[in-house]
Amino acid sequence: MAELIRAGEPFRFCTRLHLTELTGLKASTVGELLALLKAVPGSSIYHHTHRFLQQHQYLSPEPPNDFAYWITTAVREKELGERLASIDTVQFKSIDALREEIITTIARYLRESPSVGVKPVNENERFFFMKSISFICETDYAAYDLKEFAEILRKITIESIYYHIFEARLRLEKETNDFSLWIEKALGNKKIADNISRLDPYSYTLEELREKVASIIERYI
Repeated sequence: MAELIRAGEPFRFCTRLHLTELTGLKASTVGELLALLKAVPGSSIYHHTHRFLQQHQYLSPEPPNDFAYWITTAVREKELGERLASIDTVQFKSIDALREEIITTIARYLRESPSVGVKPVNENERFFFMKSISFICETDYAAYDLKEFAEILRKITIESIYYHIFEARLRLEKETNDFSLWIEKALGNKKIADNISRLDPYSYTLEELREKVASIIERYI
């Protein structure tokens, strides 16, 4: 077993409380959806692209984002729905970049098929924009080395894993997830940090993600 390095500053595990709020904005056509996508807050884009990860944490792969789902099931425009569902969320480092890709995908399709943009859905099938509000709280858990980190990782809540993996990187626009940042900067272990960063978190349930990260660390210790 390699000698464990102790960090000067521990990794402090946080968790999150999540609320969903209606924005009052709604779309009856793809054209209206496109216009609102340009105006809604980033917290709304985040909600509609990550809601399934939070609510269906035991499904893998996760269902498509809300925009793809609505266009496929309500508008009944399967090809556009598939294009939106195929957007690789993991490659984006900010909500604004993800928003722009969604907008570009829809706008390109509407240039090819303009009539799709004005085709209304039934009133009860309209797209209602919501947004996510997160409250971040520190837990009592703190790790100074990889052994402590792995032990805590196996018992914290999945809300904590979600926060440090997803929100830290995309919503808070950090260069990578919190785990990799601390392991590289506080412990100087770039190999483990890179191995965790290379995981596609959207391909796993949150419990599977916990197991993957813990296994990477435990192979070292």
